[in-house]
Amino acid sequence: MPEPQELAFDGLPPLREVIERHGLSARKSLGQNFLCDLNLTRRIARTAAPLENFHVVEVGPGPGGLTRALLTEGATNLLVIEADERAVPALDEIGSRYPGRLAIIREDALGQDWQLVLRKPVKIVANLPYNVGTALLVQWLSMEPWPPPYASLTLMFQKEVALRIVAKPGEDAYGRLAVLCQWRCTAARLFDVNRAAFTPPPKITSSVVQLIPRQFPLVPCKLKSLETVTAAAFGQRRKMLRSSLKGLFANPELVLEPLGYRGTERAEELPVEAFGQLALQLEQSHAQT
Repeated sequence: MPEPQELAFDGLPPLREVIERHGLSARKSLGQNFLCDLNLTRRIARTAAPLENFHVVEVGPGPGGLTRALLTEGATNLLVIEADERAVPALDEIGSRYPGRLAIIREDALGQDWQLVLRKPVKIVANLPYNVGTALLVQWLSMEPWPPPYASLTLMFQKEVALRIVAKPGEDAYGRLAVLCQWRCTAARLFDVNRAAFTPPPKITSSVVQLIPRQFPLVPCKLKSLETVTAAAFGQRRKMLRSSLKGLFANPELVLEPLGYRGTERAEELPVEAFGQLALQLEQSHAQT
């Protein structure tokens, strides 16, 4: 029997029926776990609101649970990017229910030119495939020039990845991803999603994270410089900074001292701003050579 709350949602069939009818067994190779709780997908869509005056982009819609929620919650210009051809007929059915409001790109999201895909004003909302989620996030955070075209990123990740995004100095999860995210955005982990909400249920809990781009990064350094500094510092996490940064600075202690550090600290102890300042020092040293 169809679930009453699903039929009341938008008049379309229950998601589990859609999955069965179109033979949409989740493929591990595509990082697929379909979110079937339509009340939950509406919660995610409302988290990204308002949607009415934005282009909205969704990556990896699968059978369209979040797609339906975004359209119901007000998205009038929704673009979904789906590499799995099996999902296209299900998405076409949703498009027929909402004429003129849904467009589909049948390609791999990792291969997109985001400067062309993202049209201002835009919001990205997605239950990202587990196997490409972090890589996509890094692509969006690495866009130049800054600020980017998107007004917000409302994304679901494995909880472990979500914790890395919002981690603070001193926490085990704090590392390069946290520095990059928080240098260019404000980031918040909003709520967890139980594995039972998915088909098939993954082995882990998921989390919804929202990132809002800063108009200006915390420190006006270059992305490449920040990446170089964090790679050196976190690539040797157990070493003191005076050792891990020796490949970048002739005398790391002299660079760290004006920032209030002695060089005996480890990478996870430094705040995002300090890494930005180190990146500026690296740029200055290169300019002098």
